[in-house]
Amino acid sequence: MNPTTMLDHIFQPGFFTSEEVRTALLVGGVVAIISGIVGVFTVLRGQSFAGHSLADIGTTGGSGAFLVNVSPLFGFLVFTLAGAGVMELIGIRRARGRDLATGIVLGVSLGVSALFLYLDTTFDNTSGAAMTVLFGSIFTISPSTLWPVAIFGAVSLVLTALLYRPLLLTGVSADIAASRGAPVRLVGLGFLAALAIAVGLSAIAIGSILSTALLIGPAATAVRLTRRPGVAMLLAGALGLVFVWLGVLLSYDSYDWPPAHHGWPVSFLVVGLFFVTFVVVEIGSASGRSRSRRGARAGVRPVGVDPVEAMGN
Repeated sequence: MNPTTMLDHIFQPGFFTSEEVRTALLVGGVVAIISGIVGVFTVLRGQSFAGHSLADIGTTGGSGAFLVNVSPLFGFLVFTLAGAGVMELIGIRRARGRDLATGIVLGVSLGVSALFLYLDTTFDNTSGAAMTVLFGSIFTISPSTLWPVAIFGAVSLVLTALLYRPLLLTGVSADIAASRGAPVRLVGLGFLAALAIAVGLSAIAIGSILSTALLIGPAATAVRLTRRPGVAMLLAGALGLVFVWLGVLLSYDSYDWPPAHHGWPVSFLVVGLFFVTFVVVEIGSASGRSRSRRGARAGVRPVGVDPVEAMGN
C-alpha cells in the first residue's frame, strides 16, 4: 500500500473540507489544552472529586440552557462557576469539610438538573437534549462558539498562571502556606474559578458526564512522567490535544465501522484513548518504582511531580 492510499484510508473524503470537523478540531483543541493544564493542579491538590462534582453541576446549566433556548456553553459556565463559589464559601479548610460541602452542592444540582431534563423532554420537546448535555455533540458546535471558548479559556489560563506558586505551596500544606502569608482562601477560590471554567468548556466538547476524563486523564498521565509541574502542564495539554484530535478523526472514520452508518461518539473514543494510555503509563511507572526501590542506594530518583522541589527551582 503506497503512502497516498494509506492517507486516503486514514483521512476519509471530506474530512479537511467539512466546516463541522474544522470547528470540532478548533474547539476541541482549545478545550483539551486548557483542561490538561488546569488538570495538573487538580491532581496535585487532590481535588479530582471537586472537578467531577463541578462537571455534574454543569449538567444543571446545560439542561437549563436548552430549556430557555440559549447556548449550552453559557449554561455550563454559569453553573460551574456558581457551584465553585458556593462550594468554597460553605466549605471549611479541612478536606472532610470540603468534601461535605461539595457533596451537598452536588446533590442539589443533580436534583435540579433532573427537573430541567424532564421539562426539556416533556414540555419543551427538545430532541436529543439529554444526550447532548451528558455526552456532548462536538460536531454540532456552532463556529461562533470558538471565540467565547477561547476568551474563557484564556481567563482560566491567566488565573492558573497568576496562582502558580501559591497553588504549589498550598498543595504541599495549607497551614504552611498560611504561615508564610499566602491568602489560602483567596487562592482556593481563584483556582476553583479556573477549574470551573475548564470543566464548563470540556463539557461543551465531550459532555458534562465525561468532562472529568478530559480534565484528569491527561494530567494524571503527565504527572507520572515528570517531576516538574511546568513540564507536566505542557505535557498534559499536548496529550489532551492529540487525543481529542484523534477522537474526532476516529469518530469521522467510524461511519463505516460496525454497526454501519452510525459513527462512534467522539466522547467515548477520547475517553478510551486516555484510559489505555494511562494504564500503559501506570504499568511502566509501577515497574520504574520497583526498580527505583531496588536502586535507591545508587541515587535513582522516583518518577512523579514534586511540588516542593518545583518551588525551590
